[in-house]
Amino acid sequence: MKTILITGASSGIGAQIAILYAQNGFTVFAGGRNQERLDELSSKHENIKTFTCDLTSKENIKNINLKFSPLDILLLNAGGCEYIDDAVNFDGDLFARVITDNLISVGYCLDVWLKLVKPNGQLAITSSCASFIPLPRSEAYGASKAALTYLAKSLAIDLSDANINVSVIHPGFVKTQLTDKNTFDMPCIITSEAAAKYVFKGLSSYSTEINFPKRFTYTLKFLAFLPFSIWKNLANKMMKGK
Repeated sequence: MKTILITGASSGIGAQIAILYAQNGFTVFAGGRNQERLDELSSKHENIKTFTCDLTSKENIKNINLKFSPLDILLLNAGGCEYIDDAVNFDGDLFARVITDNLISVGYCLDVWLKLVKPNGQLAITSSCASFIPLPRSEAYGASKAALTYLAKSLAIDLSDANINVSVIHPGFVKTQLTDKNTFDMPCIITSEAAAKYVFKGLSSYSTEINFPKRFTYTLKFLAFLPFSIWKNLANKMMKGK
């Protein structure tokens, strides 16, 4: 039986990915912070084994009381989102918190778990379409996700000799508890179930980049080709039009 370890699995995309892989015969190690939601998740399929963990602590990761067999897939999906609402009075504590939750934690996970991935196995890191272009209020979130994209692509080169395939996942807007807090329009928003299917399909075909939904990601990639001065003016006009 193949195995997958998924972080950020107590809700949203991670939970739906866990269910989908369990339904397809994988043993799923699903981690998160909310034990109640993890218990609910494990009740949905006997192949799902859950664990709680603070991924911002390497010692906490090392001391998880669950034996992970060699992994076919390691999917680092956990993260959070907070916005910088006043750039002049920059919130350094918020910035550090987001960078720690979204980026530093991934480094700790790699430190402990990457060595468990089998030869010809897969590593997947969830970044965001926010990494494509600089967005308003996203100084912390966007920076963390841009760094994750760079990290994944750099690892894809360095892990070639170890026969570990690396994928970076760039979701657009997905309806989750995180996006439910957003007060702005979210174009092309999709369900977490639809997002999980995109991820499953992309990893099954060993895609190096998994971008979805297509119409939204293609639009952002096109905007990223524009001179920054043009995009900056467009972004400012959109903000003033609110």
